[in-house]
Amino acid sequence: MEKPNYNTDIVRSFINWGIIWGLVSIMVGVIVSLQMVEPALNFPPYLTFGRLRPLHTNAGIYGWAVGTTFALFLYMVQRLCKTRLWSDKLARFQLWFFNATIITAAITLLLGYTTSKEYHELEWPVDIMVVILWVAFAINIIMTIIKRREEQMYISLWYMMASIVGVAILYIVDGAEVPVSLFKSYSAYAGTNDANVHWWFGHNAVAMVLTAPPLAMFYYVLPKSTGVPIYSHRMSIIAFWSLIFMYLWTGAHHLLWTPVPDWIQTLAMAFSVMLIAPSWGSVFNGYLSMRGQWHQMRENYLVKFLIIGITFYGLQTLQGPMQAIRSFSAFIHYTDWVPAHIHMGTMGWVSMIAFASIYYLVPRVYGRELYSVPLANLHFWLILIGQLIWTISLWIAGVLQAGMWTATNSDGSLAYSFMETMVEMYPYWWARVFGGIIFLFGVIVFIYNLVMTTRRGEVSPASERTAVEGRA
Repeated sequence: MEKPNYNTDIVRSFINWGIIWGLVSIMVGVIVSLQMVEPALNFPPYLTFGRLRPLHTNAGIYGWAVGTTFALFLYMVQRLCKTRLWSDKLARFQLWFFNATIITAAITLLLGYTTSKEYHELEWPVDIMVVILWVAFAINIIMTIIKRREEQMYISLWYMMASIVGVAILYIVDGAEVPVSLFKSYSAYAGTNDANVHWWFGHNAVAMVLTAPPLAMFYYVLPKSTGVPIYSHRMSIIAFWSLIFMYLWTGAHHLLWTPVPDWIQTLAMAFSVMLIAPSWGSVFNGYLSMRGQWHQMRENYLVKFLIIGITFYGLQTLQGPMQAIRSFSAFIHYTDWVPAHIHMGTMGWVSMIAFASIYYLVPRVYGRELYSVPLANLHFWLILIGQLIWTISLWIAGVLQAGMWTATNSDGSLAYSFMETMVEMYPYWWARVFGGIIFLFGVIVFIYNLVMTTRRGEVSPASERTAVEGRA
């Protein structure tokens, strides 16, 4: 069979822009963490916590996570299907429209235009841009799969399609709104219906943006980087269909103890607990694939990122269902335990896998060996330590908050005022700042290593062939 002429130029571009938006997100994250302990660092009206925080989350989710997803999906789909992208022009349009959308989103958020919905703050004109972007991406990926030369569909393709279809449905349904001006709209839903629809979107956005794409990357990069096959393709398929089915019912666990009907809360709680099984199916698949290969944790820098990443995924999928139990949710909801949980997922799971995937791609699309493996190892330890510092400190802060909020005197009055609780949080918030700075330094090391790879890295004969043959 004639070797396909892959398009790697577009992959390079998405890698570059995904990293840029990831750096922006982390820098803004450090700034807003400083604003929590030093309120004087809020500069109204544009640079306050209330405007920078959604910029941080949107740049992280839609700039870094989605940008990396675009790069990896466009790379993987060609190789798993053994065919070139269906449309190079559509991919190039997607790149420029992606950046236009992210920039527009950042500007409108800083100007204060927001729907106030968590993870879906963008107003209706930007929503339309997101839909156009996603449709262009979806058409290119799906058409490439349809015209594939490889008969068997590897598990990564299933996760890719689930992400594409899932995001499309979730974003459009939750984004239904009535425009009243150029940058103001009101939700098409009201009251508890609005809350229920939104958290159906919110939690399943985690599924389709921050779970399915990293799993697609993990299942592709792990066997490629270790040289051994995934332990069980059958297990991966069973875990996939179970995960996709169960995730769709879990969103209301964000609404426990609210006016949402009890049966909806109970259904979400039950499916959240059941979600442990398919999630750990992928964790076990990863671990069992390493049988006889655990020495690679020392010798192969990519394996460190991948295995620690899937381990954090396993921890997330134990902690999440635990938080979906009513009694535990009543204790820790609204405390700093929740951002600790989120950051363990986004930075411990999603970003670890994304970093490994980019490390895998860059030498292959540029035809050069990685500039420095020791720097890659330094990057690994910096982001691991930084992430653990802020996660553990906020776990402790969350438990302390919950305990102080619920403590009562003998007469039933509250034992602590809100301000007394706030004062106790400051050491933990400073620890978050410190951990964030360490993580940021790790990302800077990562970027330096990649820049030096493209400029001074030694030419790799095999990678050079790949890059030359795949150039658009």
